Amino acid sequence: MKSLILLALLLASVHVTTAGSAAHRCFCQVTGTLDDCACDVETIDSFNNKEIFPKLQKLLSSDYFRFYKVNLNNPCPFWTDHSQCGLKYCAVKPCTPGEVPEGLKSSSYKYSEAASLEIEECEKAEKLGAVNGSLSDETRQALQEWKKHDDESDRFCMLDDEDSPESQYVDLLLNPERFTGYKGPEAWRIWNSIYEENCFKPYSVKRPLNPLNPNSGQGFYRWLQGLCVEKRAFFRLISGLHSSINIHLSARYLLDENWFEMKWGHNVSEFQLRFDEELTEGEGPKRLRNLYFLYLIELRALAKILPYFERPTFHLYTGQPTQDNENKELLLELLHVAKSFPLHFDETALFAGNRKEAMKLKEDFKLTFKNISRIMDCVECFKCRLWGKLQTQGLGTALKILFSERQIEAMPNTSNTNPSFQLSRQEIVSLFNAFGRISTSVRELENFRSLLSNLKQ
Repeated sequence: MKSLILLALLLASVHVTTAGSAAHRCFCQVTGTLDDCACDVETIDSFNNKEIFPKLQKLLSSDYFRFYKVNLNNPCPFWTDHSQCGLKYCAVKPCTPGEVPEGLKSSSYKYSEAASLEIEECEKAEKLGAVNGSLSDETRQALQEWKKHDDESDRFCMLDDEDSPESQYVDLLLNPERFTGYKGPEAWRIWNSIYEENCFKPYSVKRPLNPLNPNSGQGFYRWLQGLCVEKRAFFRLISGLHSSINIHLSARYLLDENWFEMKWGHNVSEFQLRFDEELTEGEGPKRLRNLYFLYLIELRALAKILPYFERPTFHLYTGQPTQDNENKELLLELLHVAKSFPLHFDETALFAGNRKEAMKLKEDFKLTFKNISRIMDCVECFKCRLWGKLQTQGLGTALKILFSERQIEAMPNTSNTNPSFQLSRQEIVSLFNAFGRISTSVRELENFRSLLSNLKQ
């Protein structure tokens, strides 16, 4: 009898240890100062969850930011594969014409509310030179900005042609990012192409836990630490983006489905499979730390772009004046909060060496990230393709902002002269929604910490 009691007590103690350590195994290294930064995880958690997340979610629910124009029918430029995801949760429901605010359906949102009607008339002309001479100087200038903006040279990612008949508006709130069932070799091929061919990694260096090439990955982090800070940062950005997407899929997982309803929620087991230290051979916590690095990069971009949105001529134009003005006030409030963050990433440490070498490295950085944005057209799940395109475009826009400091500083306060820096609406919407995804991931980590701490095994 005594032996049975002792055995029961032993099992109980193991149970407590296991449950208590579940959170520890995922988050034991997700604390303290981040590599290559002067910031710590705890400061980001507090700042995001209390200051950024609530304001950002409110902004992203507005018409200007919830409607995203995208072409989900671009062919994959890298391999021939005509298969498509047949899972019902992979489908994306585009908007009908009546669901999209009139102001967004005109190209006038690129400029200012005052010029909108005149520019709409201009778009009917076949060439810029055919514009009616009665147009105002402001409108002429807006057209010049448009022409200049079409230059792709300053971008870090590929953008869809919004004038293509294949491009459609999608309501992001009605097509949320969540687990669709898209997985296996098709999904692995996307990430394998990104990591193996677009992260400055030689084939001789093996990545840990590569499902298409199983190996121990010994020497990978020794190689990574030997890279220049720019290439090391590039890998961490991609890893952080991958981690963020995995957090979303774990947090909005189909837990139950019947004739009456579908229950979406947190799948703790799925989260553990992706981030538990033991189940990922030590990789999981490293992935989560890279998420915080990505957060700092995108937060810094928001702080630096404040002067662009403060211009009186800039409007979040949807054709609904009261709502548009309120949203611009909310946007500026959010950006001022972002600017107030005390431990911003110092981007001047990047591309700071020999000028010629730095320019070459920056160009390689840009072209490689553009390539990754093109890989998103190879994703077979349309829901995953939608959010993959949006988040890579958002990160690409953040990088464009970070490395356009002189152009932003030189930007005039009015549109009477040619601006030195410009963003399209597609870039603006992707920038804030992408950061919204990262912010949500950081917020969800608090939920998973709590769930894992209370886990009964």
